[in-house]
Amino acid sequence: MSNLFLTTTTQEASSMSMILPIAYLVIIGLVFYFVLLRPQKKQQKQLDAMIAALEIGDSVLTTSGFYGVVIDVMDEVVIVEFGSNKNCRIPMKKTAITEVEKPQASAEN
Repeated sequence: MSNLFLTTTTQEASSMSMILPIAYLVIIGLVFYFVLLRPQKKQQKQLDAMIAALEIGDSVLTTSGFYGVVIDVMDEVVIVEFGSNKNCRIPMKKTAITEVEKPQASAEN
């Protein structure tokens, strides 16, 4: 009789010891999602919306640190004019733009 009790107790203990590491993995996975992945997806959505709203005349900042004004917008490429020299027009991918400032926003300030 005591042998049956020990066997049952041992099986319960082994199943409980397997649940604990699985619970830790689930908790770590949730923390990883909420701390790293979710904010990155949110930031990517904001960047995609900003690039989709890109228009001619917008002031932009590129990934290389140059400020310019958009003079033409195509599917994947924009032509940006840099500096006061009107001959400095460079085509670049839309993904190279990190910040956009609308002309109305700068006129109001």
